[in-house]
Amino acid sequence: MKELTCIVCPRGCHLYIDDNLKVSGNFCKRGETYAIEELTHPSRILTTTMRIENRNSKLVCVKTNKKIPKEKMLDVMNEINNQTAKAPCKIGDTAIENILGLGVDIIFTSEVD
Repeated sequence: MKELTCIVCPRGCHLYIDDNLKVSGNFCKRGETYAIEELTHPSRILTTTMRIENRNSKLVCVKTNKKIPKEKMLDVMNEINNQTAKAPCKIGDTAIENILGLGVDIIFTSEVD
């Protein structure tokens, strides 16, 4: 039996998952979906910063536009750290397309003129 606290909504249900992936303790279907995903294929949205060229501000905020597999987090961070953005940067614009072939883009979450 595994135990998790659901993070999908503010309710914070205490989830219990048996060896057959039967979930109990969830108030809604989203809790069941979260528990099964977390145990079978955990993924996360990554938020971080990226270097930017020729600006007073040395960093610009970025994030993934979709969840990435948890085991790929460090690989994605290394790739972001190896690249440099060029201004201007607008919120929502793509900084890196299809990072590591995951079908996920890195997008700007702050602006730099």
